[in-house]
Amino acid sequence: MNTPFVLIVEDDTELSEIFAFILQAADLQTEVVRDGLLALNRIKETLPDLIILDMHLPNVSGATILTQLRQEPQLTGIKVVIVTADAMIARACEDQADMVLLKPVSFDQISKLPIRLLSGSQC
Repeated sequence: MNTPFVLIVEDDTELSEIFAFILQAADLQTEVVRDGLLALNRIKETLPDLIILDMHLPNVSGATILTQLRQEPQLTGIKVVIVTADAMIARACEDQADMVLLKPVSFDQISKLPIRLLSGSQC
């Protein structure tokens, strides 16, 4: 079985490194992208199993990325977790995401993502 791959799309350096550290400790492969336009390219190149997606990004917003993910047939199966401090944006996009986490996000919330989303169990 292949190691699941998580693309972390978060422009906050410290937070993205924390997410990567927690997920790597759970034996997941991770990559961090801090720019929305670069994220769109990496998503298409790597087809991750899971995307942790901030909504406020440079160049292309998380909302735009989410819309493209849900419109392009080869990307629709990718699991997406929105991570944002903006409750209004989270609510507006929650129907398109597999999960929404409001910042600040706890260690426990991130560490349980592989079990909750990648194993096929219910959230």
